[in-house]
Amino acid sequence: MNSVVQLQQTVPNSLEEQWMPFSANRDFKNDPRLVMKSEGVYLWDQRGGKIIDGSSALFNVAAGHGRKKIADAVYAQMQANDYAPSFQLGHPGAFQLASKLAAILPEPINHVFFVNSGSEAIDTALKIAMAYHRARGESQRLRFVSRERAYHGVNMGGTSLSGLVKNREGFPVTLPNVVLMRHTWDPKVRFQRGQPETGAELAEDLQRFCDIYGAATIGAVFVEPVAGSTGTLVPPKGYLERIREICDANGILLVFDEVITGFGRLGAPFAADAFGVVPDIMTMAKALTNGAIPMGAVAVRDEIYSTVVDAAPEDAIEFFHGYTYSGHPAACAAGLATLEIYEEDDLFARAGAMSDYFLDAVWSLKDLDCVVDLRGYGLMAGVEVAPDKAPGLRGNALQKQLFWNGLHVKFTGDTAILAPALISERAHIDEIVDKLRTTLKAL
Repeated sequence: MNSVVQLQQTVPNSLEEQWMPFSANRDFKNDPRLVMKSEGVYLWDQRGGKIIDGSSALFNVAAGHGRKKIADAVYAQMQANDYAPSFQLGHPGAFQLASKLAAILPEPINHVFFVNSGSEAIDTALKIAMAYHRARGESQRLRFVSRERAYHGVNMGGTSLSGLVKNREGFPVTLPNVVLMRHTWDPKVRFQRGQPETGAELAEDLQRFCDIYGAATIGAVFVEPVAGSTGTLVPPKGYLERIREICDANGILLVFDEVITGFGRLGAPFAADAFGVVPDIMTMAKALTNGAIPMGAVAVRDEIYSTVVDAAPEDAIEFFHGYTYSGHPAACAAGLATLEIYEEDDLFARAGAMSDYFLDAVWSLKDLDCVVDLRGYGLMAGVEVAPDKAPGLRGNALQKQLFWNGLHVKFTGDTAILAPALISERAHIDEIVDKLRTTLKAL
């Protein structure tokens, strides 16, 4: 792989001024872990140590770090046109990227609204659902369904849909009329590889909400096809299919949050393809630009787009929503280059071909006493370890220890979420699992 020219970076004199996101700021600043360089599947820290990236950064660098094709595309775009407003104006790249995305999205999802993150994508999907129902004369559909243990970003819409207590408890001013289905993890069914055989009946929670609140009050159901940030909860066989059936029978929109599962993570372009269930709306971000430039998107079925657009006069704004940086030229250039890399290197199929080897390697950890569960699908797995004193303490300590042992892994609570880059070779998988095993054996 060709790498970009690396900047000669130095450790800052002060770390105090930045308020870091999702971080224990005081703890980090006492013992910082700084990434100075990245290339391929590796990172380098401020001490010169080499770290293999076991989680594709935050699941977004799917094609590996330092892709020169993306850097060159962004540079060329910035030289030609660094910014163009997206309100009542446009630039070619946004339309080209939307067309290229539509070509790999499942039919009939062919219309794309650009945002800047997965969190913004979720809030946009909420607004699209409300606009659609209003255009159909069903503006009473203002109830939304999510799930326990769900993560849908950190904007107020996503926080309202969240099923993670730490994401909610400090921010109680959230949307009303959000109800949560049960999550699909069964503590009695551990070390389940792929889709669990049982649990499809949990989809009946949605039917129960239709019966309790009235189906005509429910606007949309938000589902991570594989619940990622909570620790890789794979849907039981038949579960997503039953959710789709209930939505169809009751006029409810089905939204798949594919921010993590999109762009080859499950061995197919999207989870919708992997599981054979097509939603009405899809949110995406992360690997859309290989992490190079912030960007997200919401894709919708043709009928949703036409219903909202056709409800307004031809010269009127149909959807009063958008962001200053929606479809930013540099982000579009990064997205176009990224999609070309996925296609040229056949990375989605490569991920599917590597899945068995990856899951075999992960399941080799089953013999460790501290490992209490393993879950996985495609190139994504959760390795859950027994808590120490309080939930999350061991996971936090392990994430730091693993970094200095040469492995980056994203932890949620006491679960390590493995999601290697789609370019990974078998030797990289071995290195990730070996370093994880060595660290866990030392507990």
